[in-house]
Amino acid sequence: MTVHPSLQPYAEAWTHSIEAISELVTPLVEGEWNRRTPCPGWSVRDIVSHVIGMECEMLGDPRPIHSLPRDLYHVTSEFARYMEMQVDVRRHHTAPEMTSELEYTIIRRARQLRNETRSPDTMVRAPLGAEQTLELALRMRAFDTWVHEQDLRTALGRPGNLDSPGALVTRDVLVQGLPKVVAKGADAPANSAVVFDVHGPVEFMRTVRVDAEGRGTVDGTPSLGPLATIALDWETYVRLACGRVRPGAVADLIKVEGDEELADAILRNFAVTP
Repeated sequence: MTVHPSLQPYAEAWTHSIEAISELVTPLVEGEWNRRTPCPGWSVRDIVSHVIGMECEMLGDPRPIHSLPRDLYHVTSEFARYMEMQVDVRRHHTAPEMTSELEYTIIRRARQLRNETRSPDTMVRAPLGAEQTLELALRMRAFDTWVHEQDLRTALGRPGNLDSPGALVTRDVLVQGLPKVVAKGADAPANSAVVFDVHGPVEFMRTVRVDAEGRGTVDGTPSLGPLATIALDWETYVRLACGRVRPGAVADLIKVEGDEELADAILRNFAVTP
């Protein structure tokens, strides 16, 4: 059996990114695994540990029984504690242990995807004991894996794949978060519109419209009189939306037209990942 047609793009994007991660980290010497990444609090080893751990959970493996240290400054929520468990349990693993577990996990997950017969709306395990549809789970794994591939590329000085299949999945995931950013986070006024103009390897223009009740929606049609237009490159968009950088650090890469106060509020609330 092959993956359901609606799941196929996510399976392909995930495969592309996780194989890129394997290719990036396999030749690393021990010290390089400790390099800091743009992901707050996580090293190269930690990123790979997280990817391995999440894929093991998709496989249905039991979660590790492990007590977290109390001094992890970046662990500030129950969700972060949940994610940190798979990371901290591997913090003393050697380079060969990391690469061999990654390779074995990729083999197991690729086999699972090849043999997938469940429908996209099948409910499967999600973080913190919740459930989500299989389609959403695979979509979020494709998104998460591509974002962490980019974290590793930044840490290792190996840029690339900014327009890969995972990048397109990431675009769609991040764009879905724009209405909340504009309408709730930035408290944009009723009956207003904000345009996002993104250029670079992935190009798109989206308009967020806030209705009379303050609810936001996003679409691809241009607004004739937006309250603000925010133009930036794709890589900067990703870094901001994934909480990898603060707006002030990339201000020279962002062009704002219209209401600058509203644009500043939007950029301050731009991160949509937990």
